[in-house]
Amino acid sequence: MAKTTVEGSKRKRASAGEQPAKRRRSSSVESDDPNEKILLMEQGILKSKKNYNDISVLLKTAGQYGNGEPEPMLAAVALCRVFMRLLAQGSLVAKNSLSEKDLVVVGWLKDQLSQYKVVLLSLLGDEELAVTALTLSMRLLQAEGQFLYDKEEYSFPTAFFESIVRVILLSDIEDVRRAFIEEFAEQYDDIRFFTFKSVKKLVDSLTQEDASEGLFDRVFALISALDGVPGSADDLEDFYVPKPSKKSHPLRSVTQHKRQGQDAWLALMGVVHTKDERKRLLGIASTIIAPWFMKPELLADFLTDCYNAGGSMSLLALSGVFYLIQERNLDYPSFYAKLYSLLDRDILHSKHRSRFFRLLDTFLASTHLPAALVASFLKRLARLALSAPPSAIAFVIPWIYNMLKRHPTCTLMLHRVIKDPEVKQQIKDHGFKDPFLPEETDPVGTKAIESCLWELVQLQSHYHPNIATISKVMSGQFTKQSYNMEDFLDHSYASLLEAELGKDVRKAPVVEFQIPKRIFLPQDDQASAPDSLLVKLWDFGEAA
Repeated sequence: MAKTTVEGSKRKRASAGEQPAKRRRSSSVESDDPNEKILLMEQGILKSKKNYNDISVLLKTAGQYGNGEPEPMLAAVALCRVFMRLLAQGSLVAKNSLSEKDLVVVGWLKDQLSQYKVVLLSLLGDEELAVTALTLSMRLLQAEGQFLYDKEEYSFPTAFFESIVRVILLSDIEDVRRAFIEEFAEQYDDIRFFTFKSVKKLVDSLTQEDASEGLFDRVFALISALDGVPGSADDLEDFYVPKPSKKSHPLRSVTQHKRQGQDAWLALMGVVHTKDERKRLLGIASTIIAPWFMKPELLADFLTDCYNAGGSMSLLALSGVFYLIQERNLDYPSFYAKLYSLLDRDILHSKHRSRFFRLLDTFLASTHLPAALVASFLKRLARLALSAPPSAIAFVIPWIYNMLKRHPTCTLMLHRVIKDPEVKQQIKDHGFKDPFLPEETDPVGTKAIESCLWELVQLQSHYHPNIATISKVMSGQFTKQSYNMEDFLDHSYASLLEAELGKDVRKAPVVEFQIPKRIFLPQDDQASAPDSLLVKLWDFGEAA
């Protein structure tokens, strides 16, 4: 009986040893619903350290996202909540007061956290899960930056953040890139700061790895959206990770923020290979790129190279070069000579002509410019207008009118009275010779100020009635106010034709015509309808 009692006792102890497993029945292990199983695992992990092994189970589930089931993403979300709670509790910080056994647990948790980051980065490459994975990654990054490191010294999880930016740059998923820009990079100063810093590093490394295909487009789309240049340290107040307490920290310095932006743009300029890429940079050079540059001479090299390239590239580089001259005191002594060289026969046929004339109006706005220089631009454009399309002449003439109002010294070009008798006699004997030197490259030395704008008189006989009408304003008194150039810059053949057809006809034109009965043969009645000249000169009769 004793033996039986012992056996019974052993059976009781075995039953008692199974008690922890019975408690796990309330956990997800015994649940039939996979989603409920994941949620119960999460609760068990947060409730007791004994359930930490379930973190590995959730990691394995989250890594199976390719099967199309919802459980992997639910496991990833659960893990995010778990690690955020553990980080907030300080469970991943190796403190000196911890025992050797607890330090082993801390090390193991850090390893699990690293594996979870790998899972999240892989989820960023899935088109359906990328945006959710980005949200989880950024929440984890925020918690890691806030709780994982020494609270007295600021530390941003740069390694994890660089990995996130790398995946975004290499990904073709537009939604995740847009979400990163709109929800994080544009909203927070520290995210923008480290985005620029990561881009600079990644562009260099990806170029060396021959992974630069499509890199320009992705980097351009990312950093061109970051146009919020801080004006002062007071503007640096939106931080995703709590901001550093020391005012001397780089994150609280406007200079350091601009330097990161400058380095990122310089890195992108280093991988430009095509004209289209250059044009895209030039399109935002003065508005978005230049304000980031602490040293304008670094941007000047790129802009002047494009400006000297000629053609449409020079037109696009104009605004950037002038911005550096006007705002950053860049020394470019040959600016107006180069600008003058752009006035060729193609400029009035270019699709960028409206943009060019807007800039040209700005460049010649100063009343302190030499009259000889301004006269050269007026004369060159008047010459070009003789062979330009009507849509271009429609804004050349108002522009010349405005320039003459702004620079009254040049108005003598409209009607030059020759008083010297010898010159009059020479003109009478040999004809008038225009002193303008069209081949001269220096606008100050073209002698345009000694010439006259006779081309505008020729335009008054233009075949297009609108051009002929507006040209006549030059023959009247200059009593009109300056024209608003925006009313003329975007004209085309279609708009001019529509304006002509839309005019109200006050009086119907008198049209007289007679349709001849015969054209190639003699008329029956020669008295009322004589034969045409063609019939008289050509014999259409049959040969005898």
